[in-house]
Amino acid sequence: MTNKPTQKKGASKFKLFLKVTMLVTLSLAICATAYGVYLTKQAKHAVDQAYEELDERNIPNNREAKVEPADDNVSILILGVDDSEKRGQGAEHSRTDALLLATLNNKTKTVKLLSIPRDSYVYIPHVGYRDKINHAHAFGGTLASIETVEELFDIPIDYYVRMNFHAFIDIVDALGGIEAEVPYDLLELDENDKRTVDLKAGLQTLDGREALALARTRKQDSDIERGKRQQDIIKAVAMKAASFTSLTKYDDILSAVGSNMKTDMSFKEMRSFFSYLTNGMPRIDALTLTGYDDTSKGTYYYKLDQENVDEISHILQSHLGLTPESTNYSSTGTESDSAYKEADDDSMTQ
Repeated sequence: MTNKPTQKKGASKFKLFLKVTMLVTLSLAICATAYGVYLTKQAKHAVDQAYEELDERNIPNNREAKVEPADDNVSILILGVDDSEKRGQGAEHSRTDALLLATLNNKTKTVKLLSIPRDSYVYIPHVGYRDKINHAHAFGGTLASIETVEELFDIPIDYYVRMNFHAFIDIVDALGGIEAEVPYDLLELDENDKRTVDLKAGLQTLDGREALALARTRKQDSDIERGKRQQDIIKAVAMKAASFTSLTKYDDILSAVGSNMKTDMSFKEMRSFFSYLTNGMPRIDALTLTGYDDTSKGTYYYKLDQENVDEISHILQSHLGLTPESTNYSSTGTESDSAYKEADDDSMTQ
């Protein structure tokens, strides 16, 4: 009989412990839910602010209907523009400082990433003659660039993302920087065209300004090497964004891009691409256009090798499912999707 008060006291303490635990758990769940709702609302606001549907933009060639990213293979054209007030060009009249094309295969969750040299001598439908591909944007804005790339590779461009230097800097900074290989010592221009970015050769953790400088530099090598650096930087950004530690920073990223980025992707369509990150970093295969320097007309152009253009076109068409077979590309050549499925999951084309 003497043990009953003790048992009651112990039971009361246990009940109190359960109540406190449940209260704390419930509070954490509410906070997590509230934060998730906050992110969703902030994300939607940022994307709504960035959304820009192009006038006279129809369903691309080779498409019977508008794609659904959750189910279909898609292509995205990424345009980096310098819309600084110093140049006085504005977002719609500037030349593209960077032009990257990505195709995403929904079945294999793989990505093909192609950097197009800015001085590539190509046919520009908007004006009806050949010129540097980075002039297309100055001639007719984003739509002219899209039509030029579609003409060059005979593929549909399903979406575009156009961002200025500030968006790129803010994204990298919001991720806490990225790791990248600096090929040589460089003193490069910053986003305000002042030579303030001083980098040493080697593997570095770069902030937004430094990553931008590395992506822009080409004085010590070539536009081709510059394109490869841009591909590596995009991979580094994707790898950091796919990491668990970056999830809490998405709100900072979304806040940054709203006023410095334009895209014709809706909030729902953007969310569909998260499926490529559910199993970690997706496989990204880098493609390179080959060619030669030409100054015969008194102006520097990069003349593309037509056989290489045809090969790249076939790879992109296959990856989008526009041809009977599907092809993956690596730095050593091509390989079938079935071969890739048997490969080590940790492997990725460098």
